[in-house]
Amino acid sequence: MKRPILLDFPNELTTDRLLIRAPRPGDGKAVNAAVNESLEELKPWMPFAQKSQSIEDTEANIRESCAKFMLREDLRLLMFDRITGEFIGSTGFHRMDWDVPKVEIGYWISTKHSGKGYMIEAVEALTAFAAREFGARRVEIRCDPENVKSRRIPEKLGFQLEGILRQDDVSADGRSLRDTCVFAKIF
Repeated sequence: MKRPILLDFPNELTTDRLLIRAPRPGDGKAVNAAVNESLEELKPWMPFAQKSQSIEDTEANIRESCAKFMLREDLRLLMFDRITGEFIGSTGFHRMDWDVPKVEIGYWISTKHSGKGYMIEAVEALTAFAAREFGARRVEIRCDPENVKSRRIPEKLGFQLEGILRQDDVSADGRSLRDTCVFAKIF
């Protein structure tokens, strides 16, 4: 197996409506606005959404994501409207195991873009990308059983629910234990 840092693959891909690309310095402002506008919807599920963030905090996070992307440690991706360039949400490949190879796809979307099919479009493209570019044999999506919107994505895309891990994770606010659905697609 080649060392992950030597893996070459495109830093962006497109779908009918989306440009999905690696984060870049300067993306913090757009991401920050979307997170802060979407706090109420994201708060139950995302630790980073427990309070409003400063643009500086978000920009620092983006730059850390750039470094991790280059090292192939975590492949965060940002989603933009192909026509307007407006930021839509964040996705990416996480917890990669290059020996299997397998990846987990994570995601969140700006509230004003929710319900328009963007995330289905993005996750479908990323799943195909993982199989084609990484040779992934397994793609996972993990989410809280009560996060109905998040669960719909793998269900609509034909991922199989392999199980629910009981008391597997801490809630986003850190106050209780939560279960985790494990969906997978095998290639």
